[in-house]
Amino acid sequence: MDNLTYKSTDPSWRDGPTMSKDAKSMIWDYLVFVIFVIASTFVAVYSRFFGPKEKTKADFVFAAGKVSMAAMMLSIARGTLGVRSFLGYPSELFYRGSTMWETLYGMVLAYPIVCFVFVPVYFSLGITSVYQYLDLRFKSRLVRCLASGTYIVRQLLNQGVTVFTPCVALNTVIGIPYWASIFGITLVSIIFTILGGLKAAILADVMQGLTMIAVSLAIIIQGCIEVGGFGAVFERNKADGRLDFLNFNMDPTIRVTTTSALIGQLFMSLSIFGCQQNFVQRYCSMDSQKKVTKTMMWNIPVITVLFSLSWVVGMVVYATYATCDPYTSGYIEKYDEVLPFFVEDRFNYLPGILGLFMASLFNGALSLNVSNLNSLATVTFEDFLRPIPFLKGLKDKHQLYTIKAIGVVYGFVIMGISFGVGLLDGVIESSMLVTSATSGPLLGVFIMALLIPCTNWKGAATGVIAGHVVTLWITFGRLTIEKPPTPHLPLSTDGCTNTSFNDHILKPEHQISFWTVTTTTPAPINYTGNFSYDIINTTRAAPSDPLTQLYSVTYMYYSLIGCFISILIGWTVSYFTGSESDLYDQELIHPVARKMANFFPGKKRRYAEKTVEDKTTRNGSMMNASASATSMDRKIGTSNPAFAQDVPMEQMEVYRTKL
Repeated sequence: MDNLTYKSTDPSWRDGPTMSKDAKSMIWDYLVFVIFVIASTFVAVYSRFFGPKEKTKADFVFAAGKVSMAAMMLSIARGTLGVRSFLGYPSELFYRGSTMWETLYGMVLAYPIVCFVFVPVYFSLGITSVYQYLDLRFKSRLVRCLASGTYIVRQLLNQGVTVFTPCVALNTVIGIPYWASIFGITLVSIIFTILGGLKAAILADVMQGLTMIAVSLAIIIQGCIEVGGFGAVFERNKADGRLDFLNFNMDPTIRVTTTSALIGQLFMSLSIFGCQQNFVQRYCSMDSQKKVTKTMMWNIPVITVLFSLSWVVGMVVYATYATCDPYTSGYIEKYDEVLPFFVEDRFNYLPGILGLFMASLFNGALSLNVSNLNSLATVTFEDFLRPIPFLKGLKDKHQLYTIKAIGVVYGFVIMGISFGVGLLDGVIESSMLVTSATSGPLLGVFIMALLIPCTNWKGAATGVIAGHVVTLWITFGRLTIEKPPTPHLPLSTDGCTNTSFNDHILKPEHQISFWTVTTTTPAPINYTGNFSYDIINTTRAAPSDPLTQLYSVTYMYYSLIGCFISILIGWTVSYFTGSESDLYDQELIHPVARKMANFFPGKKRRYAEKTVEDKTTRNGSMMNASASATSMDRKIGTSNPAFAQDVPMEQMEVYRTKL
């Protein structure tokens, strides 16, 4: 069939390019793809009909505490990286270099902070939504809904990117239209959501994670053999500027440097690991805080290896195509297609490997989508729907059905968002922008709740709103300025010959020994001579007025800006609006912050007296409604005017941690 042609300015790109291989030659790839997808779906079916039954909402949300530490570690790592890293990081290194690799520093630093600051406070609360903690701490449903609403919006946008990511490869290599693969992922995700809860999602994560590791290792081995060993791969990348580490340039308009990677990713990771429902949900599914800490700390080497694996894959792919870039020569139309193109090109001799690669991408998006649908549905029910009078008296079983129904609705919402993601500039760029723009205010309100004893609901709500306003102002402001086209690292087609690509991919006009690139694909902007990585990555527009400078700040700092604004405004408002009604249980503040409370500005901190001791164990029976309400009122003090009196506090399942 016809080879790829560039069509990015034509809306018909959604119909996808035609395949380079005919359907008959790809029979093994189709077969492996179908078998692997069915096998993953079988996990949910087995869990539903043959595994332990989900009798309660807790079984669905927390997997009934029956997940092994090894499975949880791999699931957290998969949730951290996602399918976007598998496809996006290799193309990032190929066309922009390795500086984004250094976001690993911030990611690793976040783990111990979450372990020793976030987890100890709310692990033993037994809450089904992490945002219930904010309700207890501030006695304000407004603060709770602002935080959970931020999470919902961020996850919906991020999941749109996640679902779209494998569609790029499926469209490029197998020829499946974008709409078909997006619909397929959504449909199977809904089946998972209906049949299995968190446990099914974690089991799918494990199988998917192991498959991606195996495929990545196969790509690395194949590329090293072709290039002449890993030493040759490293030298080629180093010589061509792909491995530029430890760039501490403080210019905030540079797209990413070591400084912005460390600081920006640290704030984003703290928001994700410590304030995001799908991760906290995994912590609470474990039976002790000690086990959570052990799992998180052991996850540091795991995440380091898995994160770096994708970048090593990018090094291998670049070394293979260093003298004949597939994009410039017109063989691919998006940068993110370079990895699936490599698999199609170099693994032609191994039937089925292309199908396995496509299935791993498909199932990667699938497992992450299931996990996030579970979390999104839980947060929506607990924080927005449960207070509705009509739903107050729902039995636990009916609550479970409602959560599953919400998950189905969100599945179709994400499908709609996925159709618009193709207009954005790459999966990594899209994901980082969405995450950074929404992380700061969410992290800020949790820091105020955990570590700043004098903050109250008025300050927290004002701070979150102010953080969002400033961050969104900068985010949309950057769209109003004219910035130079995004340049990329130097690329070459000088070494293109009739052996550069396999025969089944090579265009008929390129069958001659040497050929000159003549393509409608716009060539990336290359810099030669005095090459500077900072010039390549600058995001600053031409005018130098203060407003333009602000709009030109890289998105890597958005999380820092949003967090700082939220805390500054929230702390200030709390200082001037503190009152006796701000009493709360001292256990809702981190122990270190309690000891240091006298050093904070503002009135001397007073806590509510705890007169009733909760004796509910982690797997014991729940308190009855009246006792729960009485106990909670005595522990958290009187409610402030913003806390609606006609909306009762949820019946809390307060568990005692097993240490």
